Amino acid sequence: MKLQRMNRRALALGALAVSGALALTACGSDDTGGSSNGSDASASANSNIKCDDAKGQLQASGSSAQKNAIDAWVKQYVAACNGVQINYNPTGSGAGITAFTQGQTAFAGSDSALKPEEIEASKKVCKDGQAIDLPMVGGPIAVGFNVPGVDTLVLDAPTMAKIFDSKITNWNDEAIKKLNPEAKLPDLKIQAFHRSDESGTTDNFTKYLKAAAPDDWKYEGGKSWEAKGGQSAQGSSGLAGQVKQTSGAISYFELSYAKDGIKTVDVKTAAAEPVKASVENATAAIGGAKVVGTGKDLALELDYTPDAAGAYPLVLVTYEIACDKGNKADTLPATKSFLNYMASEDGQGLLADAGYAPMPTEIITKVRETISGLS
Repeated sequence: MKLQRMNRRALALGALAVSGALALTACGSDDTGGSSNGSDASASANSNIKCDDAKGQLQASGSSAQKNAIDAWVKQYVAACNGVQINYNPTGSGAGITAFTQGQTAFAGSDSALKPEEIEASKKVCKDGQAIDLPMVGGPIAVGFNVPGVDTLVLDAPTMAKIFDSKITNWNDEAIKKLNPEAKLPDLKIQAFHRSDESGTTDNFTKYLKAAAPDDWKYEGGKSWEAKGGQSAQGSSGLAGQVKQTSGAISYFELSYAKDGIKTVDVKTAAAEPVKASVENATAAIGGAKVVGTGKDLALELDYTPDAAGAYPLVLVTYEIACDKGNKADTLPATKSFLNYMASEDGQGLLADAGYAPMPTEIITKVRETISGLS
Protein backbone atom coordinates (compact mmCIF):
# COMPACT_ATOMS: atom_id res chain seq x y z
CA MET A 1 0.00 0.00 0.00
CA LYS A 2 2.86 2.37 0.83
CA LEU A 3 4.32 1.80 -2.63
CA GLN A 4 0.95 2.40 -4.28
CA ARG A 5 0.46 5.66 -2.39
CA MET A 6 3.96 6.79 -3.31
CA ASN A 7 3.40 5.97 -6.98
CA ARG A 8 0.09 7.84 -7.05
CA ARG A 9 1.66 10.85 -5.38
CA ALA A 10 4.69 10.67 -7.67
CA LEU A 11 2.45 10.74 -10.73
CA ALA A 12 0.52 13.73 -9.43
CA LEU A 13 3.62 15.66 -8.45
CA GLY A 14 5.42 14.67 -11.63
CA ALA A 15 2.56 16.25 -13.55
CA LEU A 16 3.00 19.41 -11.50
CA ALA A 17 6.72 19.47 -12.30
CA VAL A 18 6.02 19.01 -15.99
CA SER A 19 3.43 21.78 -15.95
CA GLY A 20 6.00 24.01 -14.22
CA ALA A 21 8.53 23.27 -16.94
CA LEU A 22 5.97 24.09 -19.60
CA ALA A 23 5.05 27.32 -17.83
CA LEU A 24 8.68 28.44 -17.79
CA THR A 25 9.15 27.44 -21.42
CA ALA A 26 6.18 29.61 -22.27
CA CYS A 27 7.61 32.53 -20.33
CA GLY A 28 10.87 32.53 -22.26
CA SER A 29 14.10 33.74 -20.67
CA ASP A 30 17.32 34.93 -22.22
CA ASP A 31 16.61 33.73 -25.75
CA THR A 32 17.07 36.67 -28.08
CA GLY A 33 14.97 34.92 -30.71
CA GLY A 34 11.90 34.38 -28.50
CA SER A 35 8.46 34.66 -30.07
CA SER A 36 5.83 37.25 -29.22
CA ASN A 37 3.82 34.48 -27.55
CA GLY A 38 6.67 33.95 -25.08
CA SER A 39 6.72 37.69 -24.35
CA ASP A 40 2.98 37.71 -23.80
CA ALA A 41 3.23 34.76 -21.41
CA SER A 42 6.02 36.47 -19.47
CA ALA A 43 3.98 39.65 -19.23
CA SER A 44 1.01 37.63 -18.03
CA ALA A 45 3.12 35.98 -15.33
CA ASN A 46 4.40 39.40 -14.20
CA SER A 47 0.86 40.75 -14.05
CA ASN A 48 -0.03 38.06 -11.51
CA ILE A 49 2.66 39.22 -9.07
CA LYS A 50 1.19 41.23 -6.22
CA CYS A 51 3.63 43.98 -5.26
CA ASP A 52 1.28 45.47 -2.63
CA ASP A 53 3.27 48.12 -0.69
CA ALA A 54 6.67 46.56 -1.43
CA LYS A 55 9.51 49.03 -1.93
CA GLY A 56 13.17 49.59 -1.18
CA GLN A 57 16.03 47.12 -0.81
CA LEU A 58 15.58 43.58 0.49
CA GLN A 59 18.72 41.93 1.85
CA ALA A 60 18.78 38.14 2.17
CA SER A 61 21.44 35.42 2.29
CA GLY A 62 22.01 31.75 2.92
CA SER A 63 21.65 28.54 0.94
CA SER A 64 23.68 28.40 -2.24
CA ALA A 65 21.52 25.42 -3.26
CA GLN A 66 18.61 27.69 -4.16
CA LYS A 67 20.63 30.46 -5.84
CA ASN A 68 19.56 29.51 -9.38
CA ALA A 69 15.92 29.42 -8.26
CA ILE A 70 16.27 32.78 -6.51
CA ASP A 71 17.81 34.25 -9.67
CA ALA A 72 14.81 33.08 -11.72
CA TRP A 73 12.34 34.48 -9.17
CA VAL A 74 14.11 37.82 -8.82
CA LYS A 75 14.17 38.32 -12.59
CA GLN A 76 10.39 37.99 -12.83
CA TYR A 77 9.60 39.78 -9.58
CA VAL A 78 11.62 42.96 -10.12
CA ALA A 79 10.22 43.26 -13.63
CA ALA A 80 6.77 43.55 -12.04
CA CYS A 81 7.74 45.37 -8.84
CA ASN A 82 10.34 47.85 -10.06
CA GLY A 83 10.33 49.71 -6.76
CA VAL A 84 12.06 46.79 -5.05
CA GLN A 85 15.70 45.73 -5.21
CA ILE A 86 16.48 42.21 -3.97
CA ASN A 87 20.03 41.28 -3.00
CA TYR A 88 20.51 37.57 -2.23
CA ASN A 89 23.99 36.48 -1.15
CA PRO A 90 24.56 32.67 -1.41
CA THR A 91 26.82 32.47 1.65
CA GLY A 92 25.68 28.98 2.71
CA SER A 93 22.92 27.92 5.09
CA GLY A 94 24.89 28.34 8.31
CA ALA A 95 26.08 31.84 7.50
CA GLY A 96 22.63 32.80 6.29
CA ILE A 97 20.94 31.83 9.55
CA THR A 98 23.63 33.65 11.54
CA ALA A 99 23.14 36.82 9.50
CA PHE A 100 19.38 36.61 10.02
CA THR A 101 19.56 36.07 13.78
CA GLN A 102 21.93 39.04 13.98
CA GLY A 103 19.36 41.24 12.26
CA GLN A 104 21.37 41.77 9.08
CA THR A 105 18.82 40.33 6.61
CA ALA A 106 15.07 40.28 6.03
CA PHE A 107 15.01 36.53 5.48
CA ALA A 108 17.44 33.64 5.10
CA GLY A 109 17.64 30.48 3.03
CA SER A 110 18.60 27.20 4.69
CA ASP A 111 18.72 23.62 3.42
CA SER A 112 18.23 22.39 7.00
CA ALA A 113 15.41 23.21 9.38
CA LEU A 114 16.20 25.52 12.28
CA LYS A 115 17.75 23.99 15.38
CA PRO A 116 16.32 24.84 18.84
CA GLU A 117 19.27 27.10 19.65
CA GLU A 118 18.81 28.96 16.36
CA ILE A 119 15.12 29.51 17.10
CA GLU A 120 16.07 30.82 20.53
CA ALA A 121 18.62 33.20 19.02
CA SER A 122 16.02 34.49 16.56
CA LYS A 123 13.83 35.82 19.37
CA LYS A 124 16.25 38.74 19.74
CA VAL A 125 15.32 40.03 16.27
CA CYS A 126 11.75 38.71 16.00
CA LYS A 127 9.91 40.99 18.43
CA ASP A 128 7.36 38.91 20.39
CA GLY A 129 7.92 36.09 17.91
CA GLN A 130 10.50 33.68 16.52
CA ALA A 131 11.95 32.42 13.25
CA ILE A 132 10.02 29.74 11.36
CA ASP A 133 10.80 27.36 8.49
CA LEU A 134 8.95 27.83 5.19
CA PRO A 135 9.73 24.96 2.75
CA MET A 136 9.98 26.58 -0.67
CA VAL A 137 12.39 24.73 -2.95
CA GLY A 138 13.01 21.01 -3.38
CA GLY A 139 15.40 19.05 -5.47
CA PRO A 140 17.88 16.25 -5.88
CA ILE A 141 21.41 16.39 -4.57
CA ALA A 142 23.37 15.16 -7.54
CA VAL A 143 26.62 13.25 -7.09
CA GLY A 144 28.74 14.52 -9.96
CA PHE A 145 31.77 12.64 -11.25
CA ASN A 146 34.59 13.07 -13.76
CA VAL A 147 36.00 9.68 -14.72
CA PRO A 148 37.55 9.49 -18.20
CA GLY A 149 35.83 6.91 -20.39
CA VAL A 150 32.89 6.44 -17.99
CA ASP A 151 29.55 7.98 -18.96
CA THR A 152 27.25 6.04 -16.65
CA LEU A 153 28.10 5.24 -13.03
CA VAL A 154 26.02 3.42 -10.41
CA LEU A 155 26.83 3.74 -6.70
CA ASP A 156 25.01 2.68 -3.57
CA ALA A 157 25.08 4.36 -0.16
CA PRO A 158 27.76 2.11 1.43
CA THR A 159 30.12 2.64 -1.51
CA MET A 160 29.56 6.41 -1.48
CA ALA A 161 30.16 6.47 2.27
CA LYS A 162 33.49 4.69 1.83
CA ILE A 163 34.52 6.99 -1.03
CA PHE A 164 33.81 10.17 0.93
CA ASP A 165 35.43 8.72 4.07
CA SER A 166 38.64 7.89 2.13
CA LYS A 167 38.12 4.14 2.57
CA ILE A 168 37.82 3.59 -1.21
CA THR A 169 40.51 5.61 -2.98
CA ASN A 170 40.72 4.31 -6.57
CA TRP A 171 38.15 4.18 -9.35
CA ASN A 172 38.89 0.53 -10.22
CA ASP A 173 38.11 -0.64 -6.68
CA GLU A 174 36.26 -3.98 -6.55
CA ALA A 175 33.20 -2.45 -4.85
CA ILE A 176 32.76 0.01 -7.72
CA LYS A 177 33.43 -2.70 -10.31
CA LYS A 178 30.71 -4.89 -8.81
CA LEU A 179 28.13 -2.13 -9.23
CA ASN A 180 29.35 -1.29 -12.75
CA PRO A 181 30.28 -4.58 -14.48
CA GLU A 182 30.07 -3.07 -17.98
CA ALA A 183 32.09 0.09 -17.28
CA LYS A 184 35.77 0.45 -18.16
CA LEU A 185 36.91 1.84 -14.83
CA PRO A 186 40.43 3.31 -15.00
CA ASP A 187 43.27 2.84 -12.54
CA LEU A 188 42.82 6.41 -11.32
CA LYS A 189 42.90 8.02 -7.89
CA ILE A 190 39.56 9.27 -6.57
CA GLN A 191 39.48 13.00 -5.85
CA ALA A 192 36.57 13.49 -3.43
CA PHE A 193 35.49 17.08 -2.79
CA HIS A 194 33.29 18.39 0.04
CA ARG A 195 32.04 21.81 1.13
CA SER A 196 34.46 24.04 3.05
CA ASP A 197 31.64 26.22 4.42
CA GLU A 198 28.73 25.28 6.66
CA SER A 199 26.13 23.89 4.31
CA GLY A 200 22.64 22.46 4.45
CA THR A 201 23.57 20.44 1.38
CA THR A 202 26.30 18.76 3.42
CA ASP A 203 23.79 18.20 6.22
CA ASN A 204 21.31 16.47 3.89
CA PHE A 205 23.99 14.49 2.05
CA THR A 206 25.43 13.12 5.29
CA LYS A 207 21.94 12.45 6.67
CA TYR A 208 21.42 10.24 3.64
CA LEU A 209 24.71 8.40 4.22
CA LYS A 210 23.92 7.96 7.89
CA ALA A 211 20.41 6.65 7.20
CA ALA A 212 21.23 4.43 4.21
CA ALA A 213 24.75 3.24 5.22
CA PRO A 214 24.87 3.31 9.03
CA ASP A 215 27.62 0.70 9.18
CA ASP A 216 29.91 2.74 6.94
CA TRP A 217 29.15 6.33 7.98
CA LYS A 218 29.79 6.83 11.68
CA TYR A 219 29.73 10.62 11.85
CA GLU A 220 27.06 12.63 13.64
CA GLY A 221 26.34 14.87 10.67
CA GLY A 222 25.42 18.53 10.46
CA LYS A 223 26.25 21.53 8.29
CA SER A 224 30.03 21.12 8.80
CA TRP A 225 31.94 18.33 7.04
CA GLU A 226 33.32 15.82 9.57
CA ALA A 227 34.96 13.00 7.63
CA LYS A 228 38.72 12.88 7.26
CA GLY A 229 40.61 13.38 4.02
CA GLY A 230 39.30 14.64 0.72
CA GLN A 231 39.49 18.18 -0.60
CA SER A 232 37.19 21.14 -0.10
CA ALA A 233 35.69 24.02 -2.04
CA GLN A 234 33.36 26.94 -1.28
CA GLY A 235 29.70 26.64 -2.19
CA SER A 236 27.89 24.35 -4.60
CA SER A 237 29.33 26.23 -7.57
CA GLY A 238 32.83 25.66 -6.22
CA LEU A 239 32.28 21.92 -5.94
CA ALA A 240 30.78 21.71 -9.42
CA GLY A 241 33.72 23.63 -10.80
CA GLN A 242 36.20 21.21 -9.21
CA VAL A 243 34.39 18.19 -10.66
CA LYS A 244 34.36 19.73 -14.11
CA GLN A 245 38.10 20.49 -14.14
CA THR A 246 39.56 17.61 -12.07
CA SER A 247 40.11 14.16 -13.55
CA GLY A 248 38.95 11.52 -11.07
CA ALA A 249 36.77 13.95 -9.12
CA ILE A 250 33.49 13.24 -7.35
CA SER A 251 31.35 15.57 -5.26
CA TYR A 252 27.79 16.47 -4.25
CA PHE A 253 25.72 19.51 -5.23
CA GLU A 254 22.23 20.40 -6.38
CA LEU A 255 21.19 19.11 -9.79
CA SER A 256 20.94 22.67 -11.11
CA TYR A 257 24.74 22.91 -10.81
CA ALA A 258 25.31 19.70 -12.81
CA LYS A 259 25.63 21.37 -16.17
CA ASP A 260 28.19 21.95 -18.89
CA GLY A 261 28.77 18.23 -19.32
CA ILE A 262 28.98 17.15 -15.67
CA LYS A 263 27.79 13.54 -15.35
CA THR A 264 25.82 12.37 -12.32
CA VAL A 265 25.65 9.08 -10.42
CA ASP A 266 22.63 6.76 -10.63
CA VAL A 267 21.86 5.70 -7.07
CA LYS A 268 21.12 2.06 -6.24
CA THR A 269 18.30 1.80 -3.69
CA ALA A 270 16.04 -1.02 -2.52
CA ALA A 271 14.10 -0.63 -5.79
CA ALA A 272 14.80 -2.98 -8.68
CA GLU A 273 16.59 -0.38 -10.83
CA PRO A 274 19.09 2.37 -9.96
CA VAL A 275 17.49 5.81 -9.80
CA LYS A 276 18.68 8.80 -11.83
CA ALA A 277 19.00 12.27 -10.34
CA SER A 278 16.05 14.14 -11.83
CA VAL A 279 13.43 16.64 -10.75
CA GLU A 280 10.64 14.10 -11.21
CA ASN A 281 12.43 11.41 -9.17
CA ALA A 282 13.23 13.89 -6.40
CA THR A 283 9.60 15.06 -6.33
CA ALA A 284 8.52 11.45 -5.85
CA ALA A 285 10.71 11.19 -2.76
CA ILE A 286 9.78 14.61 -1.33
CA GLY A 287 6.13 13.59 -1.64
CA GLY A 288 6.72 11.23 1.29
CA ALA A 289 7.91 14.02 3.62
CA LYS A 290 6.03 14.79 6.84
CA VAL A 291 5.51 18.18 8.48
CA VAL A 292 7.11 17.88 11.93
CA GLY A 293 7.32 21.57 12.87
CA THR A 294 5.00 22.95 15.54
CA GLY A 295 2.78 26.00 15.38
CA LYS A 296 3.52 28.02 12.25
CA ASP A 297 6.83 26.23 11.70
CA LEU A 298 6.69 23.91 8.67
CA ALA A 299 9.90 21.90 9.08
CA LEU A 300 9.77 18.60 7.18
CA GLU A 301 11.05 15.11 7.92
CA LEU A 302 12.45 13.53 4.74
CA ASP A 303 12.69 9.83 3.94
CA TYR A 304 16.28 9.11 2.86
CA THR A 305 15.65 5.41 2.27
CA PRO A 306 12.62 5.20 -0.06
CA ASP A 307 11.98 1.83 -1.66
CA ALA A 308 9.55 2.94 -4.36
CA ALA A 309 10.61 2.66 -7.99
CA GLY A 310 11.82 6.01 -9.31
CA ALA A 311 12.15 7.68 -5.89
CA TYR A 312 15.55 9.40 -5.77
CA PRO A 313 16.80 9.22 -2.16
CA LEU A 314 19.30 12.09 -2.16
CA VAL A 315 17.01 15.10 -1.79
CA LEU A 316 16.91 18.32 0.09
CA VAL A 317 14.35 21.00 0.84
CA THR A 318 15.40 24.63 1.12
CA TYR A 319 13.51 26.69 3.68
CA GLU A 320 13.05 30.43 3.73
CA ILE A 321 13.58 31.62 7.30
CA ALA A 322 11.50 34.56 8.48
CA CYS A 323 9.95 35.83 11.72
CA ASP A 324 6.39 34.72 12.38
CA LYS A 325 5.94 38.02 14.26
CA GLY A 326 8.22 41.00 14.70
CA ASN A 327 9.59 41.32 11.17
CA LYS A 328 11.19 44.71 10.47
CA ALA A 329 8.43 47.15 9.53
CA ASP A 330 10.40 48.78 6.70
CA THR A 331 11.04 45.48 4.87
CA LEU A 332 7.92 43.49 5.86
CA PRO A 333 5.83 44.49 2.79
CA ALA A 334 8.61 43.50 0.36
CA THR A 335 9.40 40.33 2.31
CA LYS A 336 5.80 39.15 2.25
CA SER A 337 5.30 40.16 -1.38
CA PHE A 338 8.42 38.33 -2.59
CA LEU A 339 7.79 35.22 -0.47
CA ASN A 340 4.20 35.16 -1.70
CA TYR A 341 5.43 35.17 -5.29
CA MET A 342 7.96 32.40 -4.58
CA ALA A 343 5.18 30.24 -3.13
CA SER A 344 2.63 31.12 -5.81
CA GLU A 345 1.64 28.83 -8.65
CA ASP A 346 3.66 30.99 -11.04
CA GLY A 347 6.68 31.03 -8.76
CA GLN A 348 6.65 27.29 -8.19
CA GLY A 349 6.09 26.83 -11.91
CA LEU A 350 9.56 28.20 -12.64
CA LEU A 351 11.32 25.52 -10.61
CA ALA A 352 11.24 22.41 -12.78
CA ASP A 353 12.97 23.96 -15.76
CA ALA A 354 15.63 25.41 -13.44
CA GLY A 355 16.46 21.92 -12.12
CA TYR A 356 14.41 22.07 -8.92
CA ALA A 357 11.32 20.28 -7.62
CA PRO A 358 8.19 22.27 -6.68
CA MET A 359 6.73 21.69 -3.25
CA PRO A 360 3.81 19.23 -3.03
CA THR A 361 0.42 20.94 -3.13
CA GLU A 362 -0.53 20.16 0.47
CA ILE A 363 2.76 21.64 1.73
CA ILE A 364 2.90 24.79 -0.41
CA THR A 365 -0.73 25.55 0.49
CA LYS A 366 0.29 25.71 4.16
CA VAL A 367 3.28 27.86 3.23
CA ARG A 368 1.03 30.39 1.47
CA GLU A 369 -1.30 30.55 4.46
CA THR A 370 1.61 31.10 6.83
CA ILE A 371 3.16 33.87 4.71
CA SER A 372 -0.13 35.75 4.62
CA GLY A 373 -0.06 35.88 8.43
CA LEU A 374 3.51 37.17 8.84
CA SER A 375 3.58 40.40 10.80
